[in-house]
Amino acid sequence: MSLEIRKIVSFEEETLIEGYKKADRPLRMFAVAAVVTNPWAGRFVHDLKPVVREYGPQLGELLTQRICELAGGAENIEAFGKAAVVGLNGEVEHASALIHTLHFGNFYREAVEAKSFLSFTNTRGPANAPISVPMMDKNDGGKRSHYLTLQFNIGDAPAADEIVVVLGGATGGRPHHRIGDRYQELQELGHDVDNPAAV
Repeated sequence: MSLEIRKIVSFEEETLIEGYKKADRPLRMFAVAAVVTNPWAGRFVHDLKPVVREYGPQLGELLTQRICELAGGAENIEAFGKAAVVGLNGEVEHASALIHTLHFGNFYREAVEAKSFLSFTNTRGPANAPISVPMMDKNDGGKRSHYLTLQFNIGDAPAADEIVVVLGGATGGRPHHRIGDRYQELQELGHDVDNPAAV
């Protein structure tokens, strides 16, 4: 079964003022979503891997190209994440399958030269369901300034037999961030910063 994309949706917002104070640098957050036919809708399929290996690279390459263009270049992306929403005739496993694979995510990670894993959500819902894309610093998972969430929706997607597959990005951290990074608290609690599990 070949990949069928009904539409591609781009979303962007730019924050100029936060907390009644002008941002030193405006924060741009953006996402690109592909609305695809769910090849497993309405039935139970045990082995999802053949479709994942076919769809993953196609979606990964397409969405990575689009989001890097939206950012004005991969080098402008500091925080990143991914999401998928499956329609009501599908399983959350179907949403998970298309984004939780290196055949999909590595295109984005390599394009932005990231060290961190892509934070994510995978949910089920009707058309116009909320889409939340959590993000973090592409190179440092403990950098709290870049813990961000982009929210948007698509009025007619996902249909019951569709999946919305999303990549998200941001050009920086939250304006006026001031809660510090997790490393400071690890030190306060007597943990080894290089090995948080050690006391």
